[in-house]
Amino acid sequence: MTDLKDIKAFAFDVDGIFTDGSVLALDNGDLLRIFNAKDSFSVRTAVMNGFPVAIITGGCSESIISRFNSLGIPASDIYQMSKNKLPDLLHFCKRHNLDISQVIFAGDDVPDVAAIKAAGLGICPKDACVECQEAADVVSDFCGGRRFVRDIVERTLRSQDKWLFDPEQPWGFSYREEVNSAQFKSGRYVE
Repeated sequence: MTDLKDIKAFAFDVDGIFTDGSVLALDNGDLLRIFNAKDSFSVRTAVMNGFPVAIITGGCSESIISRFNSLGIPASDIYQMSKNKLPDLLHFCKRHNLDISQVIFAGDDVPDVAAIKAAGLGICPKDACVECQEAADVVSDFCGGRRFVRDIVERTLRSQDKWLFDPEQPWGFSYREEVNSAQFKSGRYVE
């Protein structure tokens, strides 16, 4: 098991990790998910402090891309329709010149087991399936979608003295465009 001080990147499943696993199916086939704001803030903070983050999910929707782009994760690090997460995790490592031992992988169900075992630190929420709990280096005290992501990201960044937030730095890659678009809806003008 890798020490938190040696971690250089994060990789996450989505459903059951950022969410409690619940989805609302729309008529158009898209699935709506509820994300915890504290989990999202921690991912933004990690990205702002130079940590590459991968999203590796069996799901597939524009809403996944949109959500994680808004946290600063580029589309090239969002792997959708991933049936076996390990090849996508290895691709992410290669793209960022990382050894797999430098990456935390978080998953909660059977398709995540191989990636949990291979990562430097494989973690799962306390409500993960038995196979994930047996494979994981760490079983969190938190459930998916309930500060699970925040806990592991914040602990990792704090161990490296990188739990830093710069209010002057943009949130994500398209932050300025998002603000310009949203300001008219909210009535708030941001320069």
